Amino acid sequence: MTKQRLNLESPWPHRLAVLLVCATFPLIWVGGLVTTYDAGMAVPDWPSTFGYNLFAYPWQTWLFGPWDLFIEHGHRLLGALVGCIAIAFVCSVWRNDHRFGMRAAAFMALGLVIVQGALGGARVLLDERQLAMVHGCVGPAFFGYCVALAVITSSKWKPVERDVAKSSPQRLHRVAFLTVVFVYLQLVIGAQLRHVSVMASPGVFRAAVLFHLFMAVVVIFHVFQLLLIVKQHYGSVTPLQAPVTWLAALFLMQVALGCAAWVVKYGWPEFIAQYSFAAPHTIHAKSLFQSLVVTSHVAMGSLILAFSVTVLARAVRLVRMPTVALGSSAFILELAG
Repeated sequence: MTKQRLNLESPWPHRLAVLLVCATFPLIWVGGLVTTYDAGMAVPDWPSTFGYNLFAYPWQTWLFGPWDLFIEHGHRLLGALVGCIAIAFVCSVWRNDHRFGMRAAAFMALGLVIVQGALGGARVLLDERQLAMVHGCVGPAFFGYCVALAVITSSKWKPVERDVAKSSPQRLHRVAFLTVVFVYLQLVIGAQLRHVSVMASPGVFRAAVLFHLFMAVVVIFHVFQLLLIVKQHYGSVTPLQAPVTWLAALFLMQVALGCAAWVVKYGWPEFIAQYSFAAPHTIHAKSLFQSLVVTSHVAMGSLILAFSVTVLARAVRLVRMPTVALGSSAFILELAG
């Protein structure tokens, strides 16, 4: 067995990619808590914390200090942890994975971590809400990219027999790709909605809400179209079955969380508020329950993106075209050759 083959079979790139995914997910929902509690400026300096080195800040003050300081400094520590894992992932890929493009893909992950950290720092130094919105959009994109890396470095990253391709894989690839695009656009719209200025006109907020609802309809159409395609035509491709089922289930849960988030933040809609069960409802701004519901809605959106990326990556690799190119939606995913 050659040295190159040994390197390709090393489990460490995949292990570190999975670890990167597992560390990035809490980073996203803690970031959601920062937005929910408007704690982005709880620490006024960056990259230091009240003049201390990030890692030297007194843990007693962090753990037992104000809540907004706790989540903001914790968010920074999680970001630093993700950066360290990204560095380890780059080193592991450089040492163990000689596939075309994988080293560039690993360095891109590290670059995205650096960009995201710089955006977070600029948001603090400039005290700019628009940068906070951009920061909130890059986070899920990085999370989805890490999920793709975890799929690509998996030992299951190999095509199945060509006879599966008779069921028109072009349609599967196209719907899977559009699902990822629309899910991410929905996250961007949601980030914009969460960062609408209190000085904005009611029309701006109303337009953002309507666009968010419209995009939810678009996403649910594509999610269940993708589920139908996989269940009807690709039942033999086992790695596609679980993620596409989870994707549909999570989206239904997301719809319920979205409705709950509206109720705990803005109250019952007018057509429901007239009923007696809705009368006692009182909005408690920044309460624990409100924060849990709203942040869960944000976190669930990132999970939906993760599963949609997983379905796309596996569909492109496991269900191959009978001839040449896989199309523009898949060229990044053909890193493994």
